[in-house]
Amino acid sequence: MIDNTSSKKNQIPGLRYCSRCCFPETVEGIEFDEMGICRSCVSSEQKIHINWKDKEKTLRNILDNAKAKSGDNYDCVIPISGGKDSTFQLYVLTRVYKMKPLAVTFNHNWMSKTGFYNLMNCLEQFNVDHIMYTPNRKLISQSARKSIEEIGDSCWHCHAGIGAFPLHIAQKFKIPLLIWGESIADSSGKASYEDPKIKFDRNYFTKVSAKVTPKKMTCNSPLKMKDLNMFEPPTTEELKEVGVWGIHLGDYIFWDDERQTEFVKKHFGWREVEMEGTYKRYKGVECIMQGVHDFMCYLKRGYGRTTWQASLDVRNGLMTREEAFELINKYDKEVPEALKYFLEISNLGETEFYDLIDKMKVEGVKDVKLPTTNRKSILEESKRKPFVQQLIDELRPQTDENTNN
Repeated sequence: MIDNTSSKKNQIPGLRYCSRCCFPETVEGIEFDEMGICRSCVSSEQKIHINWKDKEKTLRNILDNAKAKSGDNYDCVIPISGGKDSTFQLYVLTRVYKMKPLAVTFNHNWMSKTGFYNLMNCLEQFNVDHIMYTPNRKLISQSARKSIEEIGDSCWHCHAGIGAFPLHIAQKFKIPLLIWGESIADSSGKASYEDPKIKFDRNYFTKVSAKVTPKKMTCNSPLKMKDLNMFEPPTTEELKEVGVWGIHLGDYIFWDDERQTEFVKKHFGWREVEMEGTYKRYKGVECIMQGVHDFMCYLKRGYGRTTWQASLDVRNGLMTREEAFELINKYDKEVPEALKYFLEISNLGETEFYDLIDKMKVEGVKDVKLPTTNRKSILEESKRKPFVQQLIDELRPQTDENTNN
């Protein structure tokens, strides 16, 4: 076995890193082969040798079968955020395969101005019907602190809602097929193309991202199950009755983040924006809390968004491993501007926040004091809130009653 413990080129002393990219051993579900290569890099190699023509034929058969059985109903449910992936998904399904999808959005209520535009724009571009669920802001504030305590992450409500809400729509409207975008083999170190590891079922997103159930979130919390109905997936029996199942387009067509981003920008007016904690401008632009989420991952596991993106660029031959580590050391440790807003809504002090995250640190970084830096401000104070809240603040008449609320 090759020794890939950290050297001066790597970020954290004593931590083992993939010998090819920059993934550390603290990535959840990561496995290294006898050459010290992580499963994501192995997937990248597999991707090159996959017969994508055969995969596309399988996809076409799946979609043709769905259209043949749908009758006057929708052909499929497609969860969208308005991000680059879901915009590309809508293009593929409506323009290439002539599907009639029902688009659904779980609105985390942290949507940015650019994200709101991208979502509305893609709905207009592809003329799709759309249902959106928006949990109330009080619920989100109450879940924020509990989310840190349970999973060391700011976004439980988003992880759980993104998984459960489309299932509710599929079950209630009797639309069996759900279609997501990027393959889990591309987006995480938890699986490869030859070994998917996690099979689709009602608990798929709990296993992949949410980690805990709504019932667990109500323990020692002001949250009640009545508040969290849309975060609890339909029962297995309800899903079986409709025959609900799901696929990822990225398992059937060659998925290329960079080219697809340029494609939707050029042809459909999709917009990117400068993001916190990374050198790229297209990942997570729909959410003002993306930087907070990634920063918590850095504090808890020793890596952030730049580690993910730079590692992908190394696999794709766009930069060297050494160049990637330079970017990682610059960006992963940035304290996001949106952290101030998150602390306000979760009723947490800064010291209390860092103490909570310290308790969630994983092996390998538990005794490491990770460096942090404050970045140069890129946002006005008023723009560090969700876009809808900015709009309400701007347009709501200023009265004594509103001022006191």
